[in-house]
Amino acid sequence: NPKTTVLWLAHSEELCEQAVEEFSNSWNYLGDRPIHLRRFFGEHKWEYMDEGLIVAGLSKLWNYVKDSTDLHFEAKNISLIVFDEAHQSTAETFKLPVDIVMTKNSQCKLLGLSATPGRTWNDRGEDKKLSELYKGKKVTLKVPGYDSPIDYLIDEGYLSKPAYTQINYPGGDMEFTKSEKEQLINGLEIPKSLLDKLSEDGIRNAVIINKIKQLASNGHERILFFGINVKHAKTINSFLNYMGYTSSVITGETDKNKRHREIAFFKQEGGGTKILCNFGVLTTGFDAPKTSAAVISRPTKSLVLYSQMVGRAIRGEKVGGTSEAEICTVIDSNIPGFGNLVEAFTNWDDVWN
Repeated sequence: NPKTTVLWLAHSEELCEQAVEEFSNSWNYLGDRPIHLRRFFGEHKWEYMDEGLIVAGLSKLWNYVKDSTDLHFEAKNISLIVFDEAHQSTAETFKLPVDIVMTKNSQCKLLGLSATPGRTWNDRGEDKKLSELYKGKKVTLKVPGYDSPIDYLIDEGYLSKPAYTQINYPGGDMEFTKSEKEQLINGLEIPKSLLDKLSEDGIRNAVIINKIKQLASNGHERILFFGINVKHAKTINSFLNYMGYTSSVITGETDKNKRHREIAFFKQEGGGTKILCNFGVLTTGFDAPKTSAAVISRPTKSLVLYSQMVGRAIRGEKVGGTSEAEICTVIDSNIPGFGNLVEAFTNWDDVWN
């Protein structure tokens, strides 16, 4: 449609740049005219245009609209908002730009993209808010002969066939405080104090390193490790380097240029086994299709977070990935967590029409 603008929202620079690149590639084949493509993330500044695609970082846009009316002015031209990782779209900070556009332009459409259409594990009120924002309409693959679209995507080669391995760890001598016990029972996430204790458990770390060694011996050439915290990711990386493995680490503290170099090196073909240790960075916006194994050492009560970690290692052959993948999850017997992707995909079905 001429003279219309599409607003694409994503929370990280990596996801924003992916959207820009993929739209540009697609428009070269499908487009019927030259249009404007505008970035509003990282160091890019706001520019007005009367048609085209705006790819905006959520945090940057939220901070901008608090003090500017530019989005209010442009809302009349925006016919569609695409919200990537849409399970985040009911968060107060991220919802503000959507509310501004939808209030100013009642004809604007809203499309959410997510592999995990829910907010929580066990709070149906929060999950229902997400469903209501999208009018209770969830569009998914329905293929005759398949109970789950995941099975269909695996058979067709878009997803790897995952083998789930549980590394059962009894918890050693770790004791919980009264407060930690209460948070485990009632909280939506695992207390930081407990996670810190786990990250410093030497026997648990030895079990993790042995598993990574086993994966490398079995022929996996790209292995992702998800640490419990920054220190944990660095510790495991140091041990692997000491043992002679090609391993690097990135966290939220890593310089942006160094982060890009390490990711590019990990994705580069050849070079034998490469291991990338991380904390809090590679759950979304990271695409290294040749990754064939992931070790998830971070226990979580968040189905969203767990499925995002799994998703980094199950790119199928049709999208440049592998036919099979191995997902190794450390299961702490005294701490709740998840161990299977299908749980995440179907968990929220009851809140959608």
